[in-house]
Amino acid sequence: MSTPTPDSARDHRFLTDLLGVMAYSELSAFERLSSDARYAPALRDRAVLGRLAVREFEHYELVCARLRDMGEDVEGAMVPFQRSVDHFHERTRPADWFESLMKAYVIDTVSADFYRSLIPRLDPATAALVEQVQASEEATGVLRERLKQALADDPRLASRLALWARRLLGEALTQAQRVAADHAFLAVQGSEAAGNGATGNGVPAGTDPVRALLTSLATAHSRRMTLLGLAG
Repeated sequence: MSTPTPDSARDHRFLTDLLGVMAYSELSAFERLSSDARYAPALRDRAVLGRLAVREFEHYELVCARLRDMGEDVEGAMVPFQRSVDHFHERTRPADWFESLMKAYVIDTVSADFYRSLIPRLDPATAALVEQVQASEEATGVLRERLKQALADDPRLASRLALWARRLLGEALTQAQRVAADHAFLAVQGSEAAGNGATGNGVPAGTDPVRALLTSLATAHSRRMTLLGLAG
């Protein structure tokens, strides 16, 4: 088992929090996708979300295994994040199948960007796990192509899904900001950068690392919406 060496107590807490929110997010994604699959217009679409749900649960189990290797209780690590994650999903309940697809796509990609931004702070074992769990190009590719097809079949969906995607991004950024601030996920990166002239994300020293992260997440999201033919 690989663990961080400097300031081990602080780093252990950081890793426990990070893996705790990841675990509960993956478990919630499994539940959400399994439920949304019932509203699919065709069996093949139901199968698409079913496969994605299975993938999320596999990721959940991987993160749980890492927490156990660290000597942490899995449920105890997840509980601090349960309320905020559940509240997020309550605020962003899709109205139909197409909004479900867009939510899966936006949350999957923005979450991946968020977790990957923390990799410079991680020990090799945890960094490899985050890369594995967030290596979602196959899943996001499936969602992207299904959304493109839906928009081609019914161009009237474009304005509604564009508005929905913007709302999802706003909620996701609020959630990311809250988690990053409450658990100091980026604080050390910012402080360590002071002597190097840049933050761990390549942002000039003195820049708020949370603000820099949110800007980066929004920019990446806008590019993905452009690829769908929607306004970012």
